[in-house]
Amino acid sequence: MEAVPDQRHRSADHRVGGPGARRPAPREASRSTSAGSNQLPRPSPIAPLRRIPDAVRSLLGPIARAGARPAPLEGLRTALTLAGAARGVRPVLDLTPEARRADALFACALTPTLLTALHRLRTGREPVEPREDLSYAANYLYMLTGEEPRPAHARAVEQYLISTIDHGFNASTFTARVIASTGADLVGAVCGALSSLSGPLHGGAPSRALDTLDAIGTPDRIDGWIRERVLAGDRIMGFGHPVYRTEDPRSVLLRDIARSLGGDLVDFAVQVERRVVELLAELKPGRELHTNVEFYAGVVMELCGLPREMFTPTFASSRVIGWCANILEQAADSKIIRPAARYVGPVPPQPVPALA
Repeated sequence: MEAVPDQRHRSADHRVGGPGARRPAPREASRSTSAGSNQLPRPSPIAPLRRIPDAVRSLLGPIARAGARPAPLEGLRTALTLAGAARGVRPVLDLTPEARRADALFACALTPTLLTALHRLRTGREPVEPREDLSYAANYLYMLTGEEPRPAHARAVEQYLISTIDHGFNASTFTARVIASTGADLVGAVCGALSSLSGPLHGGAPSRALDTLDAIGTPDRIDGWIRERVLAGDRIMGFGHPVYRTEDPRSVLLRDIARSLGGDLVDFAVQVERRVVELLAELKPGRELHTNVEFYAGVVMELCGLPREMFTPTFASSRVIGWCANILEQAADSKIIRPAARYVGPVPPQPVPALA
């Protein structure tokens, strides 16, 4: 997978959001390898951009080790901001379309390298230099583990990444477009989107969905565990979607990918999915709650050897491509996004509180 952000026209009503705002994957979003190889079929113009700038490299250690808990997205925001400053990124309002696209390619290519380097430094290991001969997904797994992945794992992760490049005007994409509409620089818009993605209701669900499988543990515990959580008003991570009232098509794809990898975890996940959908239909009639992309995303990434703290960052390494495509499109239309608000508070006049 080597994706090149591209600009596409979107009608004015889509500029302010809505579930219908979708685009095809950006041009060259998929450059798949064969099932038995991780090698790129031809030299990639993007692969040389994967290397971390020297001005940023020496600062990655302190960034990675800051804080008491792993915070890969926060670290990425800081590192990407530094990389943008070192590159000298400028407001998109002041740039030609060609210069904006160059900044987008830089951000897309560098993001996975920064993520894997920060993770390795956080866990006491040295970063692994990117390889220009490997496909996007194979190189990502290689930089994460230090070993060239099995082609089946690289292909599975590649398919996951392609399926999540872009998906309507979700919270992070809309955030990126709002920032870009001010004329800000592309890296700033990407970092704003990263902040939005860090929320567990948006990008943090894949690992939490897998935690659900761990908590259930065995098939005989499915009904009791789910009933207790639903009746307590808790969310069942990996189920339900603000747009879909049927199966998330990405979940269908990922279920097939998981089944192709096989194993006890996949068998259990399929059992849990089937029973949870039945229980949700019983306990929340008319809601049409089905699996979303995060449920099987967690299963696929677990099977491919990704640590859970890197599930959402892996999603980010794909979604940054979609963000950049949206940023480029927004930059081509210099109108600022300024949603209106309607006051619904107490009717004036209200008495002014007395001074103490």
